[in-house]
Amino acid sequence: MAVDTSMPVLVVDDYKTMIRIIRNLLKQLGFNDVDEASDGTEALERLKERRYGLVISDWNMEPMTGYELLKQVRSDASIGKTPFIMVTAESKTENVIAAKKAGVNNYIVKPFNAQTLKGKIDAVFGE
Repeated sequence: MAVDTSMPVLVVDDYKTMIRIIRNLLKQLGFNDVDEASDGTEALERLKERRYGLVISDWNMEPMTGYELLKQVRSDASIGKTPFIMVTAESKTENVIAAKKAGVNNYIVKPFNAQTLKGKIDAVFGE
């Protein structure tokens, strides 16, 4: 069973260039239904409006970090099961542990390519 590339994906990052990079990588992998949010608050609003198959969020954002966004998503019954991949520039062990405890599905360290992203997405969907 292949990952359903028709599912809507939400990319959350306060850095426009990063959103563009991830969007392009997703496109290479066949995902064309990609929405974006520039911070956690906007992401939560979008998640309440639409059911996403996957959220890819940066860790370091202001005012709401990706970690706080993850915790909010997981504590909301209506969106709590949404698969969530965290993107970060630093692979600090304590961050990985905190994100895992908070219920992140996977973790990806910048910079990364389409192949790495595909591997992480496949892992989330149990490929």
